[in-house]
Amino acid sequence: MVHIKAADAVRFEIEDVRFLGLAAPSRGARETAVWQVSLAPGAQGTSHRLSREEVLVALSGQARAQIGGQTHSVQAGDAIVVPPETEFSLSNDGAAPFVAVAVLPVGAKAQIGDGAAFVPPW
Repeated sequence: MVHIKAADAVRFEIEDVRFLGLAAPSRGARETAVWQVSLAPGAQGTSHRLSREEVLVALSGQARAQIGGQTHSVQAGDAIVVPPETEFSLSNDGAAPFVAVAVLPVGAKAQIGDGAAFVPPW
């Protein structure tokens, strides 16, 4: 068993989005990566797609999810299931941060536009 304390978790930031890397191969996970994502008020998500299914569970705040051309309003307690190879973005039009936990199989790759696919660093 590996115990990853929040205080020791790796943090990443991309513009108005913060990531707290919880479980990943670099921290002992073999099959599933898990991180916390926090979108600041006004954050506009970057459209991207993943090679594997991603699940997000909203913990607080509200967000707008664009999944495969459809818009969904997401609030605390909701879950989002993003199918593989589907364009996806999250934006926060609210006044408070939006916080969610994201789960993705280890080895899944992300791609932004026509750019090269990469394994997310979380």
